[in-house]
Amino acid sequence: MADVVRAALVQATWTGDTESMVAKHEEHAREAARRGARVIGFQEVFNSPYFCQVQEPEHYRWAEPVPDGPTVRRMRELARETGMVIVVPVFEVEQPGFYYNTAAVIDADGSYLGKYRKHHIPQLKGFYEKYYFRPGNLGWPVFDTAVGKVGVYICYDRHFPEGWRQLGLNGAQLVYNPSATHRGLSSHLWRLEQPAAAVANEYFVAAINRVGHEEYGDNDFYGTSYFVDPRGQFVGDVAGDSKEELVVRDLDLGLIELVRQQWAFYRDRRPEAYEGLVRP
Repeated sequence: MADVVRAALVQATWTGDTESMVAKHEEHAREAARRGARVIGFQEVFNSPYFCQVQEPEHYRWAEPVPDGPTVRRMRELARETGMVIVVPVFEVEQPGFYYNTAAVIDADGSYLGKYRKHHIPQLKGFYEKYYFRPGNLGWPVFDTAVGKVGVYICYDRHFPEGWRQLGLNGAQLVYNPSATHRGLSSHLWRLEQPAAAVANEYFVAAINRVGHEEYGDNDFYGTSYFVDPRGQFVGDVAGDSKEELVVRDLDLGLIELVRQQWAFYRDRRPEAYEGLVRP
């Protein structure tokens, strides 16, 4: 595996229906592959609107099984076609009454590697996620892919440092953070938290946000998606805040070892002193 991996992410506007939304992402993925990308990630519940702006039972219709639902099956075909690793965030139904905010990870040969379920579920104005989702229960998996070790942390998770750290301890080199966040709530944190997590845990982070307004609420999704390296530096420019964009960047994974030698944060951890952090 080469140290330099060309990676991609998509910040997208909602099209109005699942079929055209998935088709649009397929075209972005094909373009990323033409540009040499070997891994790509999409935004939170990428094939639907961000329906959590409201609490209505009609929105359970967006849910599908993982990995046997139509979107993940289609993304497996896309991975085989393009030869890319794909991170696929969807609304998952496991069985009646068991719903999760989930991301499937598909390897470059189309094989399904597993899934991450969002742990931290907000219930705030415009983000009524507890109405729809159970908390994740699959831990902090890191997937051994064709491009290296890839983890996922979804949107609101990013406010909680514990999961970032567990992904690092589990060997992550690149963590995708698919999100749906708007200007009025925590936009000042967007360029702080993921770079800080990349530094503290010494890996690359791909921060993905939706862009534009959608029909179910007033949220103004502001894009500005980016890749950040283990030193907390943006890799290339940050995406714009008002339009759809495919971001493709070269990530030098060799930088991880160098930074971990220079900033020996893992060496100097004191887990035996942290037990108070996990008391209920």
